[in-house]
Amino acid sequence: MSSRSSAWPLAGIWAALIVYASLHPFAGWRWPAVLDTAGWTALVWPPMPHYSSPFDLGSNYLGYLPIGLLLAIGFLRADWRPWLAGLSALLLAGLLSWSMETLQHLLPRRYPSRIDLAMNSAGAGTGALLALAAARLGWLRHWQQLRDQWFVPHGTAGLALLLSWPVGLLFPPPLPLALGQGLGRLMEAITDTLADSTLAIWLPLPTPHGQLAPLLELISTTLGALAPCFVAYIMSRRPRHRIVLMLGSLGLGLVATTLSTALNFSPEYALAWLTPPTRPALATALVLGVAMAWLPRRAVAAIGLLAINSLIALVSQIAPDPYFADSLQGWEQGRFIRFHGLAQWVGWLWPFAAMTFLLAHLIDVPAPARRADTPRTPTIDP
Repeated sequence: MSSRSSAWPLAGIWAALIVYASLHPFAGWRWPAVLDTAGWTALVWPPMPHYSSPFDLGSNYLGYLPIGLLLAIGFLRADWRPWLAGLSALLLAGLLSWSMETLQHLLPRRYPSRIDLAMNSAGAGTGALLALAAARLGWLRHWQQLRDQWFVPHGTAGLALLLSWPVGLLFPPPLPLALGQGLGRLMEAITDTLADSTLAIWLPLPTPHGQLAPLLELISTTLGALAPCFVAYIMSRRPRHRIVLMLGSLGLGLVATTLSTALNFSPEYALAWLTPPTRPALATALVLGVAMAWLPRRAVAAIGLLAINSLIALVSQIAPDPYFADSLQGWEQGRFIRFHGLAQWVGWLWPFAAMTFLLAHLIDVPAPARRADTPRTPTIDP
């Protein structure tokens, strides 16, 4: 009997991220000048590269492993035979990889590669095999039981938000854990578009004032650390589950921040983000997170909307640091080009997606509860 699975929407999200990472920066599209017989062959079948670094090989392999895993799980949860589920996942992921390599012929800063196609397919095949092994060992069944015990139904959007939050932190935000700089970039883009229009003077542009005061930095980091907790608390059934999810999401955020700092500056400065305002901010976030674990979901949604909106307002006041911008050149050029735009856009959009998720739960009207003689379960009311 097939059952509800979050593998399909997560696979769709991961595929969209692959498309973005493969075709970024989406500029300079042009049709190849000469397409003789050899040119058409290369367009259909990618050529061999002149050079492939271990970083490129590893990133291509690891980038497609999750989509092979998710697709195979989706087919397995739909009661497909294991061999057919694994083969279908491999073929779909391979078709996606071939499409990306073909489209890279049309981008001047991209170079299609047969080795990339092979590594992508190998990663997807490994992911599919892992899914088959997990099903064979009964891990998928145990995961479904755990999900039914911990999460409310239809929590796919919340799971996607929780998993994408650390990705947004890989592109360094202006303050540790404080995503929300997308509003300023959006207003800048609108201003550039309407520069010659009379509407430009009516735009409510944020006015950055440099760095925030230490107390405001503490508040911003605290709100940033609590942001995924609001999403997790909406999905959780019991207070103890909420606390575990809070600790897990915060741990992933700290790991992503440390990794980002190490890649951006150097490994010896991996913990440079742990500034004096950050330490009390993390402690404050833990205390507030535990205190909110017993609140109803609607109260959590209302507080979360206010907190994330305040976070965006605070982060929008931070002016660009020229030294920090110069250090980010490594993300914009060289080997980080595949991840620069992806992580940046996730960081920009995540707070708004989280607010949409919280608002949807806040305005959702629950069905009236039936009267029953069964004892009340220790779950959190809406």
